[in-house]
Amino acid sequence: MAAAREPLAAFLGAWAGHDARKAAGYTDTPDGAASLLTSVLTNLKPSKTTIVQGEGARKGEGEVHFPFTVTMAVPGAGDVTWRSAAQVVDSSGTWKVEFASPVIHPELKPGQTLALKSMNTRAKVLDSQGDPLRAESLTGTVDPVSGKGTSGLEARYDDILSGGGAAAKSVVVADRQSGRAVKDLTPAAGGKGRPVRTTIDPRVQAAAAEALTGVEVNAAIVAIDPRNGRVLAAANRPGGFNRALEGRYPPGSVFKVVTATALLEGGMKPGDLAPCPKFARVDGQRFENQKQFELPAGSTFTDVFAQSCNTYFVNARDRLSDTDLRDAAQAFGIGGSWDVGTTTYDGSVPVSTSDNDKAAATIGQARVQASPLVMASIAATVKSGTFHQPVLVPDAVKKRYRAPKTLDPEVAGRLRAMLRTTVTAGSARALKDLPGQPHAKTGTAEFGSEAPPRTHAWMIGYQGASDLAWAVLLEDGGSGGADAGPVAARFLSNLAR
Repeated sequence: MAAAREPLAAFLGAWAGHDARKAAGYTDTPDGAASLLTSVLTNLKPSKTTIVQGEGARKGEGEVHFPFTVTMAVPGAGDVTWRSAAQVVDSSGTWKVEFASPVIHPELKPGQTLALKSMNTRAKVLDSQGDPLRAESLTGTVDPVSGKGTSGLEARYDDILSGGGAAAKSVVVADRQSGRAVKDLTPAAGGKGRPVRTTIDPRVQAAAAEALTGVEVNAAIVAIDPRNGRVLAAANRPGGFNRALEGRYPPGSVFKVVTATALLEGGMKPGDLAPCPKFARVDGQRFENQKQFELPAGSTFTDVFAQSCNTYFVNARDRLSDTDLRDAAQAFGIGGSWDVGTTTYDGSVPVSTSDNDKAAATIGQARVQASPLVMASIAATVKSGTFHQPVLVPDAVKKRYRAPKTLDPEVAGRLRAMLRTTVTAGSARALKDLPGQPHAKTGTAEFGSEAPPRTHAWMIGYQGASDLAWAVLLEDGGSGGADAGPVAARFLSNLAR
């Protein structure tokens, strides 16, 4: 009897010390025992485990039955106690614990483990109408076993949604493969969570999500209300990473809205002559227009903007100081820290450090970066004339970022006319026949080091007849006009139904 007691005492002692591998070494199936014990200890995370071994009873030659009592201090569930038992068998002169799932807990069957389940009533993330938000990459996910938010708004507002503080937990039997709770082992009185309300308009969100259906590359659409910055839609395809709000990309030619702002502030006028050759060279670096187009003599600033002529903007760098693009971007809120109610990337327009750096920055390349949210906000600022920091969860916003400078009203008016011309007679012609007076700018942003370079496709804009500004991004998606344009057209058409 004493010889049989020793391996069980060692097994229980190692288990109480939370050393699964050591405990398993005293069993007849060490790999299986280590795996299950590790799972239980990982799931329950006990701060302390006490195991009291009872008196053994011989069941036959070479087999002794021992009862024992386990008490675990489990965070969220308190002290949890259960009785179990183990057989210790003599195998070729060596006593070992005969391991099976019920040794750990009598309710366990093969393929199961012990886990924790939140007993709080979890509230929902809501849209602007008070209904559950249907935008999984935005809302995020909840762990099916613990009930804890693991990503997105579910993680950021977990305390509010789950009831706050240390959530009440119940120890459960769970399926190891799916994590699904099979049986409650301990009772728990849970709290009640509070919902988190967002500004997402379900109609706009649905239109954006449908517009991305069938798109074969990573893509995003953001829509905001120009009057107040409220985020009306943030759709991502596929889900997971929230590229709509957090993505960092070169904006390419959609950034020409900011460059045009700097040039207009410097005295440029929409009707001024603006040459657009096939190529522009800066210290040995060649810039070119998409498909090497050129515009005829007599073309104006409005023309080069509407047709998205890179070479004009590159050559116009001499009209700009090293800080002019950075300063113009400040009127659009870029460079600040936005308090939106969720994680966002708020853009970057650094001061130019060389002639080449400035040349590339004029067309949204080099070190200029933005998210779709930032680009939608740029379009919204042009329409409203004032930067309104985007907001997704109003109740969580403590202090909205205020732009350190304002957009000149005359400049804003000229930008509006140029954006409308881009639709009626320029590169955003995919929107030409749509209702609602769309204003837009296309962008094709190079990235990577391949030759020819790969490109992101952009289109940003706003509706002249309604309170909607938006941005479309297709990662590695080709051309702004040819590829992002049809997606933007589907989005706006969906809203017009």
